[in-house]
Amino acid sequence: MTMKYRVSRRAALGLIGGSAASVLVPVPGARVNAQTLDKVSYQTNWRAQGEHGGFYLALANGIYKKYGIDAEIRMGGPQQNPSQLLLGGRVDMIMSNSFESIRYAQEDIPFLTIASIFQKDPQVLISHPNQGNDTLAALKGKPILVGAGGRVSFWPFLKAKFGFTDEQIRPYTFNMAPFLADKTISQQGFLSSEPYAIEKQGGVKPVVHLIADAGFENYNTTINISRKMVEQKKDLVQRFVTASLEGWAEYMKGGPAVAAANALILKDNPDMDQEKIDYAVKVMNERGIVLSGDALTLGIGAMTDARWASFYKTMTEAGVFPPGVDIKKAYSLEFINKGVGKA
Repeated sequence: MTMKYRVSRRAALGLIGGSAASVLVPVPGARVNAQTLDKVSYQTNWRAQGEHGGFYLALANGIYKKYGIDAEIRMGGPQQNPSQLLLGGRVDMIMSNSFESIRYAQEDIPFLTIASIFQKDPQVLISHPNQGNDTLAALKGKPILVGAGGRVSFWPFLKAKFGFTDEQIRPYTFNMAPFLADKTISQQGFLSSEPYAIEKQGGVKPVVHLIADAGFENYNTTINISRKMVEQKKDLVQRFVTASLEGWAEYMKGGPAVAAANALILKDNPDMDQEKIDYAVKVMNERGIVLSGDALTLGIGAMTDARWASFYKTMTEAGVFPPGVDIKKAYSLEFINKGVGKA
């Protein structure tokens, strides 16, 4: 499998991240008194939603400004490729996942992941109740609607883990009508999206299989950045990460502090509504999407060498990655694991 983009190493090495303004805050947590704010842009991977709430809270409630940052949260969408925007120097940081970062390392392109908001990838398989499909293992040999992206990400893991075969795959067009019409079919989905729509529109409370709970260790909703910005604007990068993690800590707690963040989400994405946001936060908390595993002791955004190595090994054995990639080039632990927002 190859990346969807190509960029020359000369061009990648020449990218400059962040603004030229300078506000130094040597200790994370210190308040900023200077008037000048550093500009930082962060590109999300989809339209504004509750799954992006911590970034919006840090923006709406002045946490970024507290750290001397004029942050711009750029909303993604179906016509955008965040990695292309990052590699092209059009944005400072993007929301992505482990797969993209390992591709950076594989191609020897100087970009990497510096934090992972989601400890669990929210990718799910969804089945009808009372059909004997109450576990992932039970889906072996049965028809499953899977999109193109899923076939090269979580599907190889399921094949290796449970003996799934490509013969089970049926095309998934992000239309839930085929699933609702046939109780024997399962389909892919996002924890906070398709299950909600199926229950709301179809009147079916589905069985939801979170693939991460079966050992799929992909980091998701990450902060990806150029190595040049990490090296040249280390203080600014640390301030952005710390502010973002503080925003997520507040957002996941709920309460009055989230109102301004949700208002920004609704403003950016008119197709969103408060009920969808509330559902997303509810299931993220219930399933430990943000706060589970290493984040419980190391803080929100946590990553570890052991998990990166384990994920790479698992997916290499599943045929997704080639052997011999220097996995340490895919990430840095320098800006995280400082206990921000830990339970």
